Amino acid sequence: MSEDLMSKKIWIVTQHRDGKLHRMSREAIAAGQQLAQALGASAEAVILGSGIDGLAAEIAGYDLAAVHTADHAALADYTPGGYVSALAPALAAARPDFVVFPHTYQSVDYVPLLAQRVDAGLLPEVTSFENGDDGLVFTRPVLAGKMVSRVRVRGEGTVLLSVQSGAFSADSAATGSAPVAALGLGEVTADREILGVEEVAEDQVDLSKADVIVAVGRGIGGADKMAPARELAELLGAEIGASRPVIDSDWLPRDRQIGSSGQTVAPKLYIAIGISGAIQHLVGMKGSSVVVAINKDPKAPIFNVSDYGIVGDLHEVLPELNAKIRELKQAG
Repeated sequence: MSEDLMSKKIWIVTQHRDGKLHRMSREAIAAGQQLAQALGASAEAVILGSGIDGLAAEIAGYDLAAVHTADHAALADYTPGGYVSALAPALAAARPDFVVFPHTYQSVDYVPLLAQRVDAGLLPEVTSFENGDDGLVFTRPVLAGKMVSRVRVRGEGTVLLSVQSGAFSADSAATGSAPVAALGLGEVTADREILGVEEVAEDQVDLSKADVIVAVGRGIGGADKMAPARELAELLGAEIGASRPVIDSDWLPRDRQIGSSGQTVAPKLYIAIGISGAIQHLVGMKGSSVVVAINKDPKAPIFNVSDYGIVGDLHEVLPELNAKIRELKQAG
């Protein structure tokens, strides 16, 4: 491997809250590791906050060249000014080739400002990448997920990129043992005072945290025909999700929508019931580990992304499926 390749460096900026590492931070680590492997580079993680030794030790359990901590009282709560003032000098000094972020509301808030501050390229919401004839080619959704663009980075210098939720599996992140060291910090200043954080209302749900999701589409037939799907969700300890037509018809509340205009999820098991598989919906669930589809149309696009498919009337299939699961649970 050439010296030029060996000198390449990937940074992964992680995210956390309430003392816990964000799920998408692990996905970003997996993406950064894969990017480093493709470039023959080293991957290093960065964590910002105050009193973050425990989180740094957790990140150090992954296969990384190093874990850098930016530990400062002004970083106890996230503010865009605090994060940019901590990261900008570090990026200018280290000059990594790529900096990987999870694509979250937080990164959307401050990463464009950071890119401007350090004169870096910006590539948001990456879903995959591959080696091309003239270097890496990245894919990302455009037009609310209706189309996918293929992008090649031109020029020299650092590129900041964020990875879409579910595009890279957190389970694929390689474990290891990395050294932890403090990041050299200059003046770090929070640009606003955090008065408080409001949680999502109790009657709303964060589907991105669900391990199992039972999602219903227009084929369910109406709000009054939801009982078998709800029973399946209860039997599996799953959350109920839906495609946009179900939400637009007021069969389920808006916070249950999955897709380009709803939530993006990556459960271990995703059961799609009566969902045809429009691209806008697939964007929101393609990170699922195992997908099971139930649809009476054998040509439904959802089957193209499914690991298991059942062609049949969902109103006949679901009662039989529920009965079989109940039988298995009773048998122990």
